[in-house]
Amino acid sequence: MNPQWTMTFEKFMSETEVKALRKTLEAAVIIAKSKAHQGPVRDQCIIELALGTGLRVSEISALKLEDIDLKRGGNSLIVRHGKGDKLRQVKFSSTIKTLINDYLDYRTPDSEYLFPSQRQDHMFPTAIQKVFKKWAKKADLPARYSIHSCRHYYSVRLLSVSKNLRLVQQQLGHSSPQTTTVYAFALDEEITEAVEKL
Repeated sequence: MNPQWTMTFEKFMSETEVKALRKTLEAAVIIAKSKAHQGPVRDQCIIELALGTGLRVSEISALKLEDIDLKRGGNSLIVRHGKGDKLRQVKFSSTIKTLINDYLDYRTPDSEYLFPSQRQDHMFPTAIQKVFKKWAKKADLPARYSIHSCRHYYSVRLLSVSKNLRLVQQQLGHSSPQTTTVYAFALDEEITEAVEKL
């Protein structure tokens, strides 16, 4: 297995850290809405999308409005150019759907991309990374975290809830199940708790 896939606990945000990040964003969004500013509304949508879909930063950057199904009963998006140029469908929760709709109500630029920038037709991965770093710092999260930490968090939570490695592999767009198994070790804490209850 590629050494870069050797996961350590330092790469995973805890539930407490994610709650702090969300709380910081929620507070900023309330203020932004009262002043009709769209920045924090967009930023919250970006980070929640990362936390709730496990998309790679390049996939978030490339998302177009036509790739997202927000119709009644529709809670999914299409990744057209995933790793290896693969196409896949990713499901998301009704909470994410509400956040996307909320953001679209505030979004002013006329662009085919979900996250346009002021100078380009869409935000590049570096800009999205800066958005995450900005709010992670405000939430007092360790500097070692990046937007990719959201993908790790999503993967572990989805595996924890579903207990289905194949489902996680499909959502993440991994070509090999071996790549997905790196997230299984993060469930050791749950196993420890279960063993203690025996």
